[in-house]
Amino acid sequence: MLRPIRAKQVELEMVSIDQLVPDDHLLRKIDATIDFSFIYDKVKPYYSEDNGRPPIDPVMLFKMMFIGYLYGIRSERQLEKEIETNIAYRWFLGLSLTDSVPHHSTISFNRHKRFKETDIFQEIFDETVLLAMKHRMVGGRALFTDSTHLKANANKRKFTKKTVQVETRVYIEDLNKAVEEDRKAHGKKPLPERDKKEKEIKVSTTDKESGYMFRDGKPEGFFYLDHRTTDMKFNIITDVHLTPGNIHDSLPYLNRLDRQIKTFGFNVEAVGLDAGYLTIPLCKGLEDRHIMGVIAHRRFKPKKGYLPKWKFTYNKETDTYTCPNGSTLSYATTNREGYRQYHSNPAECVNCPLLNQCTKAKNHKKVLTRHVWEDSKEKVREHRLSATGKFLYKKRKETIERSFADAKQLHGLRYSRLHSLKGASEQALMTAAAQNIKKIANHLSAS
Repeated sequence: MLRPIRAKQVELEMVSIDQLVPDDHLLRKIDATIDFSFIYDKVKPYYSEDNGRPPIDPVMLFKMMFIGYLYGIRSERQLEKEIETNIAYRWFLGLSLTDSVPHHSTISFNRHKRFKETDIFQEIFDETVLLAMKHRMVGGRALFTDSTHLKANANKRKFTKKTVQVETRVYIEDLNKAVEEDRKAHGKKPLPERDKKEKEIKVSTTDKESGYMFRDGKPEGFFYLDHRTTDMKFNIITDVHLTPGNIHDSLPYLNRLDRQIKTFGFNVEAVGLDAGYLTIPLCKGLEDRHIMGVIAHRRFKPKKGYLPKWKFTYNKETDTYTCPNGSTLSYATTNREGYRQYHSNPAECVNCPLLNQCTKAKNHKKVLTRHVWEDSKEKVREHRLSATGKFLYKKRKETIERSFADAKQLHGLRYSRLHSLKGASEQALMTAAAQNIKKIANHLSAS
């Protein structure tokens, strides 16, 4: 029988706010398993002990932010409205049904004033990693790293062009030393000092710290890159690092790996990376650290009608290459970028049936190159083809790729909410911290 629902909004009921929050609610699990009191120790240096008005509880402030990141609420203004009407949010923050919610501008005020020149968000993220380690959810033996792009709050058509010096690579001193030693061993003179190079870049007029990204298969425009590392054991995020969108994935990798080893005491045995990280200096860095690198192969298609380099055999003892027809390519020089050049003998090649597939040069000279650190790259290739390497690389889709997918789909990491590299870093760190907290709470509640 059809009956209208009686209006009950004005009736009085005796009920506690605790009764209204379901037992299996995520915030109940977090409240039962995560102790946020560490925040007091982290923020204490930024508060005055004997001056000013009593501040909003810093734990409540950061809990508000975690609610926004846990549930993908992109606006702090909207976050305030959601807390006003959501009983579970009020319960988590310790607010009664009639308490006023802290104004949304409180978060931005603390960001731009109290925490402006601090690493508080990095410190809070690190605490979530340490908490996961305490509960044995982090192994620290096998790590997976990748990057994803965050759309900067900037119009790609509004920019100026600027000429800047090319950033010096962190490995350049080691490379220069290796080149000098290699040339000396082959009886070559030292090279003059390297000239500083310049390049022209696009600078956004809205967000000057973002970078213009232009990659195959990726959107074009101003972006930030979130370089993230996860642990294989429980997929806990162990590192987050933001760069402009025009920075190559491999450049910050080794420094961030060293930071994790130093900060958390990881005994890293293997790392899994995609093809964007397959650079010779990175392979050399992993070898120097005695870490097994499993990196996807980057496919380069040779020009049609030409013999690919792998058809030529390298002889380490004689430091020569041999072509499929038996001709020898001997060492000629080592250039500034660290590549040895091997030249063929035109007299041997002039009547070779494979000549047209080797070179189109008028002097019939074939040139091959091999980096002074090429052995490190070949070891990475051997790791990738091993049974262990194949197993580790398959784990990427279950770890780092899954972590990024959750961050974008569930926690609002697809777009940068704030201007500047500092603001984008805050968003990425707090998103990762929220993901770690959620994973820790669910695991401990189930056990």
